[in-house]
Amino acid sequence: MSDYTGRVVTATKTLKTKRNVRAQRDPACAKGGWTERTTRGLRILRASALAKIPWLVHGFSTRPGGVSELQGEKVLNLGFAEWDSQENVLENRRRFQSALGADRLTLVTLRQIHSDVVQLFEGPPAEPCRGDASATNRASLLLAVQTADCVPILLVDPKRRAVTAVHAGWRGTLQRILAKTIGTMHMQFGTKPADLLAAIGPSIGGCCYEVGTEIAVEFKSQFPNASDWFDELRTGDEPNPLQWLNMSPPGHQPPPKNVLLDLRKANRAQLLDAGLRSQNITVIDLCTACRRDLLFSYRKEGGSTGRLMSVIGIHDD
Repeated sequence: MSDYTGRVVTATKTLKTKRNVRAQRDPACAKGGWTERTTRGLRILRASALAKIPWLVHGFSTRPGGVSELQGEKVLNLGFAEWDSQENVLENRRRFQSALGADRLTLVTLRQIHSDVVQLFEGPPAEPCRGDASATNRASLLLAVQTADCVPILLVDPKRRAVTAVHAGWRGTLQRILAKTIGTMHMQFGTKPADLLAAIGPSIGGCCYEVGTEIAVEFKSQFPNASDWFDELRTGDEPNPLQWLNMSPPGHQPPPKNVLLDLRKANRAQLLDAGLRSQNITVIDLCTACRRDLLFSYRKEGGSTGRLMSVIGIHDD
């Protein structure tokens, strides 16, 4: 499989889309180019720029409002897990799509493998494909990625009616999955990066995402501006810039065991490097580790946590 193109799946049928949805928007939640909307008991996050496009449907799920039970609370778990039943997950997905007004769109998920593989869809696949990004210009498909700390990114080309959903953990970010996804859109749809709108969804923030120094070294070897993505402050320690990357003994303090990585900042930088305009990038600056009342965090809760879902699709008018 090419780094820049994905497997093409033949479409089977076209579906009609219901556009009518009763939504109650909370004006207090409008901030930084994104909004929170409560619809049918679910709290959904959306990018304001994407919400203005009439033929587009998109949204980032949150924790409350589902039928799954986790540690005594009802949650909207959208990923299959050992602690939850398949029936609960399917009902949660149905509720999520209904709240988005996307009942008639076919949900297209991936078998995510922390890779740089981009899948191109012309219709619904028989079973989930392996990869971490999906792209389409066909109506009636709702592209989805699942996260519980990693960064979800939704991209739309409003001129050519093409959309993508991207899952970027540190491995995918290191492998430039965003640049390869944008390359796929350019080759398949004629997309120009300057035309793209991007929404970076909730993920673990630079305040909480500790990684080993070996990961920082890998990033530093690949990206000239990587030092900007690692916080100088390590939990419980005094300010400590990444001087250990260049240290030569004697006379320097020992290298730290962990550093803080801001994956959102890293992916935003890669969008800019790919040619997107700064004003066309929306960042939902909610940390999954800090906001466990609203979001799921694998780092904080372990394997018993749920999965968020970020979706994007094209209405069939």
